[in-house]
Amino acid sequence: MSSIRLFVLGSLAERGPMHGHGLVLLAEEEHIDEWTDFAASAIYGAIKRLAAEGLIVSERIERQGNYPERQVYRVSDDGRRVLLELREKTLAEIVIKPDPIDLALARLDPERLDELPAVFGERAERIRSTLAEEEQHLGEISHYLTLAESWSMRHKLSRLRGELAWHDDLLAVLPDIIADEKSRISISPTSPKGHPAS
Repeated sequence: MSSIRLFVLGSLAERGPMHGHGLVLLAEEEHIDEWTDFAASAIYGAIKRLAAEGLIVSERIERQGNYPERQVYRVSDDGRRVLLELREKTLAEIVIKPDPIDLALARLDPERLDELPAVFGERAERIRSTLAEEEQHLGEISHYLTLAESWSMRHKLSRLRGELAWHDDLLAVLPDIIADEKSRISISPTSPKGHPAS
């Protein structure tokens, strides 16, 4: 699923024809990079791809003052069909991407096991700080948001709370993990996980 395609097509369908700069300003106004997986600067490239696919088409060229000419785009009939499919697919799909920390935890450096409490403690504090900042930010802007937009942003807060809970639980069992890793090393120095060397 492409969030940026959903944003561009959805914005043009809802607000009418716009040029790329207008879409970028809209993305910045909505702080899109804080609650989606793309930055406003990526919109120009997305516009080119959508135009090449015929999902958006040129409506007109406009120029204001000394600014350069800007191509104004609208959603094509094919674009509206794709937008409908994107909305349906996005609402139905559950996206939970693998986190590289899980692999790092499963492949610990046997020489640095005693550093893990500090490493994960620092990670937990960064998440706690980010959560507090995001909660404050949402409180400051909540009166500008629709109810749906507010719940979209609350989704990020829920994910941060879940991540923080996992880190807190991990910190509680970290002594057991470290002891387990050290026991495996002592069983078979040539096989870090304690499995027989092949």
